[in-house]
Amino acid sequence: MAKKANPKAKTQKKRKVTVESNGEAHIAASFNNIIISLTNKKGDVVAWSSAGKMGFKGSKKNTPYAAQLAAEDASKTAHEAGLRKVKVYVKGPGNGRESAIRSIHNNGIEVTEIIDITPLPHNGCRPPKRRRV
Repeated sequence: MAKKANPKAKTQKKRKVTVESNGEAHIAASFNNIIISLTNKKGDVVAWSSAGKMGFKGSKKNTPYAAQLAAEDASKTAHEAGLRKVKVYVKGPGNGRESAIRSIHNNGIEVTEIIDITPLPHNGCRPPKRRRV
């Protein structure tokens, strides 16, 4: 009898992204989480991480320490793939913006430029009413 393949055995997906030495780092820092994506020049994601992926839950996801760990995780993977220099695009008002940039730089990826692309309304939608605590 032929052996059946184990359906529960995990296979690791082969990376198909072409990695040059230059790329981009996109940091989305909301009030609830922080997501770091390291991409090549075309915008294909080489490595990503988030505070939730690192095991933080609730309000701990929006801390500089969680952002630091997430950035370390993503930058280690990207450094092994061959990424060496990044332009950093930061979006959002969250807490871990600076610590994420610092930990990307400390893990061997040179930060050449930091650009803030936080969307600002030109008097668009009416904001929600003020919180009364």
